[in-house]
Amino acid sequence: MKHIKARDILIPTVSLFVICVVVTALLGLTNAVTAPQIERLAAETEAAAKQEVLGDAERFSEAREIEKDGTTYTYYEGQSADGSFVGYVFSTSAKGYGGDIDVMVGVKADGTVAGVNILSISETAGLGMNAKNESFLQQFIGKSGEIGVQKNGSSDTEIQALTGATITSRAMASAVNQALALYAQLGGAQNG
Repeated sequence: MKHIKARDILIPTVSLFVICVVVTALLGLTNAVTAPQIERLAAETEAAAKQEVLGDAERFSEAREIEKDGTTYTYYEGQSADGSFVGYVFSTSAKGYGGDIDVMVGVKADGTVAGVNILSISETAGLGMNAKNESFLQQFIGKSGEIGVQKNGSSDTEIQALTGATITSRAMASAVNQALALYAQLGGAQNG
């Protein structure tokens, strides 16, 4: 029977500890260097998304929060160059087939949808991911009130569902409807 010496246990243990300390320090350094750049990129992406969904706005307020049915939503007030109210931008989400779909919705002062931008989506490739197509998103523009989903055709108050992705289409309509409901809760243009 072989005797285990303390040195046989101590050397690998100390070596592993030193390796862990060095790797942890390197990860911390990497995070310290990249965190400001990641935050800057996220802010630029958010600013571009706000401008995309409410193109008439020249500037936006700081992020504000509103609560509806126990959920807190973030929104921004859009203003023209002269400071007049243009509309709101809301960040909402709804449960799709593959998970939550996070969207940014611009609502004009008159209560119509100005634009929709998908912030995150994890739907089925070739079906639900088609929600990112401009032709699908354009269906929401100009609509107001409660937007429904139809499998064949569309109307003033409905969009046409994506083929094979009715759940995704309903989730998108739900997220946009949340934004329209938040607009109404804020009093629409009266609060602008």
